[in-house]
Amino acid sequence: MLEANSDHSIGQLLRTTLDEHSLSMRKLSELTDIDTATISRIINDKRKATLDHLEKFSSVLAIPLAKLLEASGYSVGLAKHSTVAFDQTIQQLVNTSELLSANISLSQVESQLVEYEDYVQTTEGKQKVLYEFTEKLESAGGVGPLADQMKKLFNRFKTQNGNTRELAIIGSALLYFIVPIDVIPDYLFAVGYLDDAVAVQIASSVLIKNS
Repeated sequence: MLEANSDHSIGQLLRTTLDEHSLSMRKLSELTDIDTATISRIINDKRKATLDHLEKFSSVLAIPLAKLLEASGYSVGLAKHSTVAFDQTIQQLVNTSELLSANISLSQVESQLVEYEDYVQTTEGKQKVLYEFTEKLESAGGVGPLADQMKKLFNRFKTQNGNTRELAIIGSALLYFIVPIDVIPDYLFAVGYLDDAVAVQIASSVLIKNS
């Protein structure tokens, strides 16, 4: 694995990293399966890197994905307790061409959450949340704005702090995080995955509307 450097723009970050390790754009293309011309345009600031591009760069070059996102102009410098900023960043990522080109709709996440609302009200569903959430969170890293929101939701669910409808909504988001089924491809974001963050955002919005 290669070490990341401290340059700020995506072009500088990639160019310097390649130079430091004597890698050509052609070689990076082979390692990432991204067209050389596309890499060149990204490095020369002639096109915006998609989440898929950044995830591959991160894997091959060992540059933290959060650093690549920030260098590419995505708002990842979030205050840990800024829910508004966090939600805005999620929406920004959801609206990128990479996700839209995959014909992915937020309604797909919403539909899955509705299904989980019924399941989480069963004994099996409740136990799955209570016994598997902590382990899943730890395996995902356990820190960051998404983790903070997930912990708050879990504490509410664990203490049954809410009415039946609210607890079903909270439980559905927690189950979405726990169950390894992805509506949106796994683009690492903060401690978890983008679709998990979207699920939390949707559930939180519903809770606010019903409060």
